[in-house]
Amino acid sequence: MLTFIASIVIFGLLIFAHELGHFLVAKRVGIGVHEFAIGFGPRIVSSQRGETVYSLRVFPLGGFVRLVGEDPEEVFEQESFQRQPVWRRFAVIASGPLMNFVLAVLLFALIYFAYLGVPLYRSTAIGELLPDGRAEAVGLLPGDRIITIAGTQVSNWNELVTMINANPDKEITIEFERSGRLQAVNVIPRRDTQTGVGLIGISPQSKKFDFLASLSMGFTHTAWFIRFIASSIVQMITGRVAADVVGPVGIIQIVGEVARTGVVNLLSLAAIISVNLGLLNLLPIPALDGSRLMFLGIEAVRGRPVDPHKESFIHFIGFTVLILLMILIAYRDLVRLEIFF
Repeated sequence: MLTFIASIVIFGLLIFAHELGHFLVAKRVGIGVHEFAIGFGPRIVSSQRGETVYSLRVFPLGGFVRLVGEDPEEVFEQESFQRQPVWRRFAVIASGPLMNFVLAVLLFALIYFAYLGVPLYRSTAIGELLPDGRAEAVGLLPGDRIITIAGTQVSNWNELVTMINANPDKEITIEFERSGRLQAVNVIPRRDTQTGVGLIGISPQSKKFDFLASLSMGFTHTAWFIRFIASSIVQMITGRVAADVVGPVGIIQIVGEVARTGVVNLLSLAAIISVNLGLLNLLPIPALDGSRLMFLGIEAVRGRPVDPHKESFIHFIGFTVLILLMILIAYRDLVRLEIFF
């Protein structure tokens, strides 16, 4: 039940954000919207406000915004998508993936704002100690403000970390202030087996409910994941690394496992999936937003649109291939999970 609820919430949130991006920009630039739907299949509930029907449908793994002008009979209407300048149509299509990036920023920011707190890197005061770490073993405590390491004064957390990292397996003296008194301990940083740097098991103090600082951390984390995932996609496309694709079934399993570890990890996973969704939708694959943006780019260069029938046929072929690919990936996920007898 936890897996089911967590999956519905995450997929619903990601789809809602993506379609909300299309919807808001379409409304902003004067394009009519017939329906804003979350899910596919028969409607569960619906409500009409103005010209737009808002609906929730049976199958939550999807959603759509139906714009005026998508029906050939509506092409010449005033609010038709097809009658708008290229830049407006481009903005409407691009806003879906961009909203997924915005959602990731907000989710990461929420994690720091309400749960972890923003690390105070300008301070050298210890926030937490790693259980059974070297710092705990020599008697350091949360709140101790480190003054010098190996005779070198440190004024912020980055300088502190740099000094500790540079001395693996070497005894160093750490001077610190506790309750207004200067004290000192000797400690030997443990060499990390992967990076080779020295570690003593400390983390900085943090501050919760700092909106601007949390938002900044959200931007930083999202930008890092965009670069990392984009690089991974390029490496898979070029064959430098093996493609390891997980479909909806696999994602649901992962969501269930992460949900059991706590809210912070679940929010983090949702943010990472949102970045993935945004980047994948920007790829020039037929039926995805990236393909539609590519056709709009061609139209901008040529000064006239691609034949709508040809473009629709290409999107149809792409959609068919994507559905078949999703079925194949789902089958692989089920086999991997040993669902079949």
